[in-house]
Amino acid sequence: MIKSVSRTKVRVKKHLKLRNRFSGTSARPRLAVFRSNNHIYAQIIDDTIGNTLCSASTLDKTVKAELTKTNNVEAAAYLGKVIAEKALEKGITTVVFDRGGFIYHGKIKAVADAAREAGLEF
Repeated sequence: MIKSVSRTKVRVKKHLKLRNRFSGTSARPRLAVFRSNNHIYAQIIDDTIGNTLCSASTLDKTVKAELTKTNNVEAAAYLGKVIAEKALEKGITTVVFDRGGFIYHGKIKAVADAAREAGLEF
């Protein structure tokens, strides 16, 4: 009998394969995106020292106040703009995009496109 593997386990395995290919440095940190059923999270990480340089999510009061729903493409696009603004305030202009094992489509793509439009390069 063939056992089915949960989508979460497949995503985690993909994410581990992606993380073996690249990591964030102080010159070019990693923009990691995670989405749950209800919220979207983004953080910029320097993997050499293991620090989160800045983060944003749809749980933040300022972000949540601007949104009607926290789990749609519009919310993801707004989050991409917010994380890019926070990064530019800290002097971060180039990043490595980590899609977290998710397919580059829909919400994940919306975060990336909005961050690019707001000034981040990747």
